[in-house]
Amino acid sequence: MALFSAPIATAGLAALLLATSLSAQTEDESVSSNQVSKVRIVRLSEVRGAVLLDRNNGRGFEDATANLPIVEGSRLQTGTGVAEVEFEDNSTMRLAPNSVVEFPQLERLQLGSTMTSVQLLKGMAYVSLLKTRGDEFRLLFGQQKLLLPPASRIRLKVDGSEAQLAVLDGTLHLEGASSAMDVPKKKTVTFNIAGQAEPKVAKDIAEDPYDTWDKEATGYHARTAALGAVSNSPYSYGLNDMSYYGSFMNVGGCGSMWRPYFASAAWDPYSNGSWAWYSGAGYSWVSPYPWGWTPYHSGTWSYCAGTGWGWLPGGSWYGLNNTIALGARNGPGNPPQRPVSPPRVGQPTMMAVNLRPLVHSEAASPESFVLRRDSAGLGVPRGGLGKLDKLSQQAAGRGTASVPIYQSAPSAVANNRNGSSPMAPTAIHRGSPPPSATGTQTPGQSGSYGGRSASPAGPSQAPGPSRSH
Repeated sequence: MALFSAPIATAGLAALLLATSLSAQTEDESVSSNQVSKVRIVRLSEVRGAVLLDRNNGRGFEDATANLPIVEGSRLQTGTGVAEVEFEDNSTMRLAPNSVVEFPQLERLQLGSTMTSVQLLKGMAYVSLLKTRGDEFRLLFGQQKLLLPPASRIRLKVDGSEAQLAVLDGTLHLEGASSAMDVPKKKTVTFNIAGQAEPKVAKDIAEDPYDTWDKEATGYHARTAALGAVSNSPYSYGLNDMSYYGSFMNVGGCGSMWRPYFASAAWDPYSNGSWAWYSGAGYSWVSPYPWGWTPYHSGTWSYCAGTGWGWLPGGSWYGLNNTIALGARNGPGNPPQRPVSPPRVGQPTMMAVNLRPLVHSEAASPESFVLRRDSAGLGVPRGGLGKLDKLSQQAAGRGTASVPIYQSAPSAVANNRNGSSPMAPTAIHRGSPPPSATGTQTPGQSGSYGGRSASPAGPSQAPGPSRSH
């Protein structure tokens, strides 16, 4: 089997990606008379630690899991964890611990451009917007409504009556009560959100321990975005994770298909997951795998004898009603049965499916990471272990593959002994720790994130099969 080059792999996806941005998310959803639709393609792209999500279904906050769709009116809350939200054009928002954000507006115009409003009620959030023209992204806090320009990156802290907005990249335009101003990058704006006082601009940005986490996450998306960039489509949604956790193959007798790494012919893409209830749409299938968004909302899964399950792009975007993808299965095994009745009062709105034991890859010790066959990337940190293709080949033959690792955290967190930080943004690196200025290096005490690194370490608090490390 030969890997496809990026141009070949993405050529067949360009039409699909553009179509997904315009297709309906629910069968009964329609465009309003003013040509504004509530159909959006927004997901909870990463969950680490204690994270809750109110999906606007009348049940309030529930345990969050990666790949849950986010609809208008949702509310996301982090406890001792962190979370990332991904939008259609691969723009992202990351939420630090002890933060709450709402999504009061998630709309799409008739020509495909989007209108997004997110409101940070408390805590800290990072927003990284791509150079997508035509979309509107408004950041709300207190009485402030800021229109963020394309290609901007900001950090916003809301604490009581004060808000601090750091411009990490791009230029921010502010409309004050008496004047307007442009705020370039590397400056901080302080707002009194309880009153009408003019914002104050500082000439520098105070570092925060979570800045490194945001920088690494932004770098991960930039490095893996090459797969979508080759297609010249502005909607390469979900392909970042697919390009890191798997590859397209030319399988003899079955044609081209995408397969995740660390998956044998016995692995089944629907053996583990969850059914999540959404009002007006019914139950939506949610995959636990870090790449498990696009392949479960578009295209089809097909079984190739001797190789296993592979994903074929094409067709429409299934959105919340993604059970149509189950009907295209033509290999061994039965698809999970979709619940028929809505959850009753007091019953959970997410139903776990475990047709076979769920396999995880995980750190065996602070110095070693074990990658297991048929984990399909579950538990593997984003970008932290570098290229995975050769490790996948080793695991296919031996059952497991091990790599040396070390963990690090910014000095502001690593040296904090009073426990005030709810979750240290530690990162997993492949290899050995670099020597410090004194010639020694203690894992977990690094003040920087050199080499290959991952998102903040910590156990996920996702229910059922979506639990990861």
